[in-house]
Amino acid sequence: MSVPVRTGAGPKPRNHSRDRKIRAFLRKPAFRMLFLLPAGAALLVGLNAGLQLLGADAPVKLDRLPEIHGMLLVLCFVGTVIALERTVALGKAVGYVSPALLGISGLLMIAPLPLWVGKAVLLAGTIAMTLVYIPLWRRQRENVVLIQILGSVSAIAAAALWLRIPSIAILLPFLISFVVLTIAGERLELARIGITSKKAEPLLTSLAFAMTAAAMATLLWPAVGYPLFGLSLLAMVGWLVLYDAARKTVRSTGLPRYIAACLLAGYGWLAIAGVVLSVNQTTLTGPAYDMVVHSVFLGFTISMIMAHAPVILPAVLRKPLPYTELFWVPAVLLHASLLLRLGLGDAAGIAGAWVSGGVLNVIAILLFAAMAFWQATHSPNTSSPQKATV
Repeated sequence: MSVPVRTGAGPKPRNHSRDRKIRAFLRKPAFRMLFLLPAGAALLVGLNAGLQLLGADAPVKLDRLPEIHGMLLVLCFVGTVIALERTVALGKAVGYVSPALLGISGLLMIAPLPLWVGKAVLLAGTIAMTLVYIPLWRRQRENVVLIQILGSVSAIAAAALWLRIPSIAILLPFLISFVVLTIAGERLELARIGITSKKAEPLLTSLAFAMTAAAMATLLWPAVGYPLFGLSLLAMVGWLVLYDAARKTVRSTGLPRYIAACLLAGYGWLAIAGVVLSVNQTTLTGPAYDMVVHSVFLGFTISMIMAHAPVILPAVLRKPLPYTELFWVPAVLLHASLLLRLGLGDAAGIAGAWVSGGVLNVIAILLFAAMAFWQATHSPNTSSPQKATV
């Protein structure tokens, strides 16, 4: 009896040993840290540009820096951190293209190259970040992923429009949508265990679609779009305050209390931005623009980063970041300096308060970054990521 001979080139047997080596390499803290180095550079240069815009004594003064200040901090810094966190959740080597492109785009914008080069790579990075969500959606077809996809699509819109529209003020609703929807999706994922209402998830998803539509309306019909966008932002704040566990854990102690306080303070600043947007009918300028930008991207976004860093960064970098009571110092300084900058500076028109508050904003962020670096590098590497009710 003859043995049938198999013809044709069928699928090759999977090399499990090679796959294990790749996965082990992707989990190395040093490898993942590489993607945060360009993000760190974007943060430092972006803060330097902020000092330049304030008229303060910035270490480096270049004509280009004020123009790229917003994109460096929002998409190159925050975007890289978010893209890296999502890539780690995906667990595939191809996912690291997104944080790499977003980080490199910042370096290209800083370098003495035509600005369109960095802008083009930035757009590619936002597209790659959105593509990471496709397998995550196939793995988990749930609202938490869908909401974050809408945020990532908003990042694409901002980067694409920036190629033709130099004014960040016009792109502002899309940048706001990116950070707010991404963080709202993550908060839903963390809070869903304690949510008893069946209407909560569909409601947040509806608000996410409404915010995305309102952002587009600000381009086409600004007189209607801006008030609608502001109202959608206020509705999002209402959902977060109502369903987030922070209202309960703020009465606890230690890390849970610190996280809750940062979250609630961030929601407060987001509400202020919503109010300002809802009473405007055109692209923001002057004090209104400054108030919205820094309420969202400092008061809300940086406060969220301060809150989640002791929990999320160890999961991403596989290195512990022990909580210390000293984390309260930069957190309190951030919000106090924002009150000075936005309350007395923008609202009351006191120029000195505006500049002083802005400089203290920068000091608060750098202080937290330095403290986080110290905690991560001077703690034993045997601890598991900290657990807290967040």
